[in-house]
Amino acid sequence: MKHTFWLTSLSALALSACAAGPDYVAPLPAPKSAGPFIGAANPAVAAGPTTELWWRLYDDPVLDGLVSDALAANTDIRVAVARLDKARASLRGARSERLPQTNIGASGTRGRNAEEQTFPGADRNGSSFDVGLDISYELDLSGRVSRNIEAARGDVKAADADADAVRVAIVSATTRAYVDAASSAERLGVANRVVALLDKSATLTAKRADAGRASRLEVVRTQTLRDQRTALVPAIEAERQASLFRLATLTGRTPQELPLLASARTTTPRMGQPIPVGDGAMLLMRRPDVRAAERRLAAATARIGVATADLYPRISLGGSVGSNASSLGDLFGGGALRFLIGPLISWSFPNVSAARARIAASEADAREALARFDGVVLTALEETETALSNYTHEIERHAALQAAQDGAATASRITHARQREGQIDFLNVLDADRTSADAEADLAASDARIAQAQVELFRALGGGWEKHPTAS
Repeated sequence: MKHTFWLTSLSALALSACAAGPDYVAPLPAPKSAGPFIGAANPAVAAGPTTELWWRLYDDPVLDGLVSDALAANTDIRVAVARLDKARASLRGARSERLPQTNIGASGTRGRNAEEQTFPGADRNGSSFDVGLDISYELDLSGRVSRNIEAARGDVKAADADADAVRVAIVSATTRAYVDAASSAERLGVANRVVALLDKSATLTAKRADAGRASRLEVVRTQTLRDQRTALVPAIEAERQASLFRLATLTGRTPQELPLLASARTTTPRMGQPIPVGDGAMLLMRRPDVRAAERRLAAATARIGVATADLYPRISLGGSVGSNASSLGDLFGGGALRFLIGPLISWSFPNVSAARARIAASEADAREALARFDGVVLTALEETETALSNYTHEIERHAALQAAQDGAATASRITHARQREGQIDFLNVLDADRTSADAEADLAASDARIAQAQVELFRALGGGWEKHPTAS
């Protein structure tokens, strides 16, 4: 009766126990961080929520397929998923501590005793067989097990958010590589057209010189300009090839395995609508690195409780049942059976200096995690505002370059017409052609920078890939 009362009292105490350490409260970012972005006052962006599967705004089926391939086969994503699986395994291990721990053992020996250690007439040879089952269950009075599970659950959520962050980065990198390859192809086309134009100018200048209507200086200057523009072509082609090789790696392929369609586009992808960017509150809920930092803070807070639990006694209920005999036939007989049951109390008291040190270390880890969370929030806002600013100013720059290119093309046509009428010499024509070529090349480069700024803006905004069928 007394044993029953004692066990019942311990069970009630275990159920009513409170977990040691502080309860986690999610930190709140500064109120101004949740408001509209400074760079949102731009007709090229919209205040609505960000678009899911944002790369589809380019309306390019080839890009859609490459992103799907990257989400399914990218090696960095596979690494992140493996780390997530590891964290989940650790969580299962932490949860198993809530269950009784069992251990089954069996042994058999055959031996011979020394003659002086054996009674006269007794058999010096003998056998011994033993089998037993041990069971123990920790009463989580201080909440050590609960806090450990809470910390492991935070680790899983953080690893899950880390995997999301890798997906965001891979989608952005894949889109960027495709955009770079296409824009390089467009710039290559502009460069080749300029070289062809300068070849024609060089031929005409040489003929004019043979006819005595142009000087040797005009011939040399025309050929020099043509050679300068020709030298740009290999560099642009190298950039294009590097982008395609990068695209192959991102999609889990060797460079030889990249589909030909990936290199077929020769114009820079463009969006025909404003980019939805949302606000700061949406950003902080969506950015995976912010979610990961918050979950790591939760895990660090829970580990303060794990360390604090060492200040209190750890009580386990244990039991053992087994049998020992000199022969297998007697092993399961009633006389060989043994059992025991009782509590085990473990308590490092009064020397708790080591436990206090672990608590202080855990509290320092939590402060570090809080500082990292605050830093990640600030970085997320900085990256987004910077991307918005770069995008806005590149659009303004593109408009000025477009006007310059239109003016240069008009000036080139007028100069050629006046040269045919004999009003100006060919050096003026050459200067006009060079100016027009520079303007066209600058405009193509600006098209590429706009596309790159768009990709960087979506990367800074985070998310957008979640409902993709291969992203799970």
